[in-house]
Amino acid sequence: MKVEIKIDSTVQEPKLLILTDRVTEEINEIVRKISDPELHVLAGMRDDTVKVLEPDSILRVYASGGKVFAVTKEGEYQLRLRLYELEDQLKRNHFVRISNSEIINLKKVRHFDLQLAGTICVSLLDGSTSYVSRRYVAKIKEILGL
Repeated sequence: MKVEIKIDSTVQEPKLLILTDRVTEEINEIVRKISDPELHVLAGMRDDTVKVLEPDSILRVYASGGKVFAVTKEGEYQLRLRLYELEDQLKRNHFVRISNSEIINLKKVRHFDLQLAGTICVSLLDGSTSYVSRRYVAKIKEILGL
């Protein structure tokens, strides 16, 4: 994708123009990012304290026992949002769902192990591992270009 900025002193308000031969998911994502002025803040709770979590600090988000947790290098935080709500908010920041109960940050993946038949093992930067369920394998392979 090419990005071009033109400086014109006669312009009163910035204007964004996207030139493309077709509307792709990438174009739609750019439009969503630019059009969404709302700041999405994630509040994580641990030990009766609330911490604002930056999406880039989150390795993975998972559901267990009817609760949703975010894992960072500082530890686990309980979130009040549902997994599907988080998926909508976090997909703008390189997050992808790998099972019905887990979303991972692609920027925090050390490597994917494709040797297991029918599933994919994901090694995260903190040394933990997760598994892509069969339902999501095709989606992950598409993201990886396989």
